[in-house]
Amino acid sequence: MNTLALGPSWLDPDYLIQTFGPIGVLAIVFAESGLLIGFFLPGDSLLFTTGLLVTTGKLDYPLWLMCTMIVAAAVLGDQVGYLFGRKVGPALFKRPDSKLFKQENVEKAHEFFEKHGPKSLILARFVPIVRTFTPIIAGVSRMNYRSFIVYNLIGGALWGAGVTLLGSALGKIEFVNKHIELILIGIVLISVVPVVIEVLRARSQSKKNPAPASAPEQYDAYGAPGAPTPPAERGRHAKR
Repeated sequence: MNTLALGPSWLDPDYLIQTFGPIGVLAIVFAESGLLIGFFLPGDSLLFTTGLLVTTGKLDYPLWLMCTMIVAAAVLGDQVGYLFGRKVGPALFKRPDSKLFKQENVEKAHEFFEKHGPKSLILARFVPIVRTFTPIIAGVSRMNYRSFIVYNLIGGALWGAGVTLLGSALGKIEFVNKHIELILIGIVLISVVPVVIEVLRARSQSKKNPAPASAPEQYDAYGAPGAPTPPAERGRHAKR
């Protein structure tokens, strides 16, 4: 199956699956779930394409097995991210930018975690970039480990199996089979919409509320940029 690439061929889901097979899918899911270098990988479109290829017979693996392995890779990836966050702690928020690391990605994930609490581990699974950094932020904030495991399992199952099964279900539709290339392009576009919206929102807010040049930089209880967290609020997320 040849798809119309929207970017580098090594980021095209069909190319990745045909080149590296199921092992490549699992490695990408693992990396995007909790490794800092995995934030740019095509998780959503990759899972959808995997389910579609299984249903159409182009990937000779049982659907249940692929879903099980994908969920396991997603859960383990978040686990590694959490442990990494616990180890590096607030130092993560002071790490300088590089080609593969942008401080703004950490800050966005931190805001997302502060807003949604432990359930962000489920919601973030469906938001590109944020899903990579959220388990790390959970580790930095020292979220209760048992709670983390529960939300990690739920989020990994809903995202990993859910998106794969969606691709499998749609792959059985004749229209989808006849227009696979367009469907995959649509999935890729949909997966980047949240990122585009977030970028536009951030730019709009920065224009409306420019930060005072002389304002001293403050850090909250986790060491993240922002107003200090009141003592009564510290540990609120960690105890959930």
